[in-house]
Amino acid sequence: MGRAPSFAGVILAAGASSRMGRDKALLPWHGGTFLSAAIRSLAPYTELVVVVAGSNTETLRPVVYANSAFMVENPEPQRGQYSSLRIALSQVLNHGRDAAIITLVDRPAAEGETIAALKQHFLAGVQRTGVPLWAVVPEYEGKHGHPFVAGREMIEAFLRAGDVANAREIEHANQQHIAYLRVADPNVVTNIDTPQQYEQLLQGNTSGVIV
Repeated sequence: MGRAPSFAGVILAAGASSRMGRDKALLPWHGGTFLSAAIRSLAPYTELVVVVAGSNTETLRPVVYANSAFMVENPEPQRGQYSSLRIALSQVLNHGRDAAIITLVDRPAAEGETIAALKQHFLAGVQRTGVPLWAVVPEYEGKHGHPFVAGREMIEAFLRAGDVANAREIEHANQQHIAYLRVADPNVVTNIDTPQQYEQLLQGNTSGVIV
């Protein structure tokens, strides 16, 4: 039996937040921000957390460092989220990790129990016989979300695909290697794009912010 994979957390935070009108990473949340909450949620289940920033690198840097995470900059964030993902996954491998728990900064952090369940499901799957498990994606009320776990094979599939692809295409091309885990955590499919959605979230009404 091979050694257990080592994990890095990945937070994609390079977006322009144009519809929100201010950086979603810095939206106040549970005594901190969306970004600090995301880092804290991943840290217990990973050996390091990588945050990908863009033109907001300098404003995010204090939050990243205060929470003992690692920062990398996407020099061309206008190329989209997939470009940030590939930059982050290269860093995961460069830091000697071979699995990643990947999330987005534009949402409340998933519950710790959710992240633990995703990681455990992945670890159990890589030990089984049959079709190899490359990734585990959370599912809430029939919708797929974040964070998701990607093993080395899935990471390499993302990196091999190049800039012409996108994450959804890579997922579909490797469907047989992906498991979907039902969770009771609406945060995995909650998406905050506008001030109105953020206000709904603060009021505890997620009906209009679940994607």
